[in-house]
Amino acid sequence: MDKFTTLTAVAAPLNVANVDTDKIIPARFLKTIKRTGLGKSLFADMRYNADGSEKADFVLNQEKYRKAQILVAGDNFGCGSSREHAPWALLDFGIRCVIAPSFADIFFNNCFKNGILPIRLPEDVCAKLMDDAALGTNARLTVDLERQVVVRPNGEEFAFNVDPFCKHCLLNGLDDIGLTLEHTAAIDAYEARQPSWQPKIHGA
Repeated sequence: MDKFTTLTAVAAPLNVANVDTDKIIPARFLKTIKRTGLGKSLFADMRYNADGSEKADFVLNQEKYRKAQILVAGDNFGCGSSREHAPWALLDFGIRCVIAPSFADIFFNNCFKNGILPIRLPEDVCAKLMDDAALGTNARLTVDLERQVVVRPNGEEFAFNVDPFCKHCLLNGLDDIGLTLEHTAAIDAYEARQPSWQPKIHGA
């Protein structure tokens, strides 16, 4: 998992409340267990017409937002079913941070496990960031995880809260496997102490 430290990037404004996981990645695209290749299907029903052509008015189809790495969204983002493909699709598109007034809990936690930083900020603050994002490539937001602040183009800063453990994992690029591998020496020592009659974890 890539580390998340400080991100300065274009933010795309998605001023829609209750964007559920089926809107983020429709169920018909859940046939794969690979984390790559889902970016093209992100927001598919909002993003494409029935013939596969792009909807010109959808934010991520606008040239200035095609490489956005931050999404400023409406209230209750990520509600609905608990599909991990939702953060996979966002990440594969290039989104590393989602800012919204509130998130569904399961989606919120899945983001951290997949290298995305979800930030809860008050509605009035999100409205200001939405205005900044509407300026497109002329205005970039900075998200500083170490300092726990979002910085507007005009320099104004907004502090956000983040769980210390989740912060540690993102700063160090640690997913569940990475956390386990931090204890490799202890795992190897445990395996070495196994009785000869007990099967080894690695076989033989």
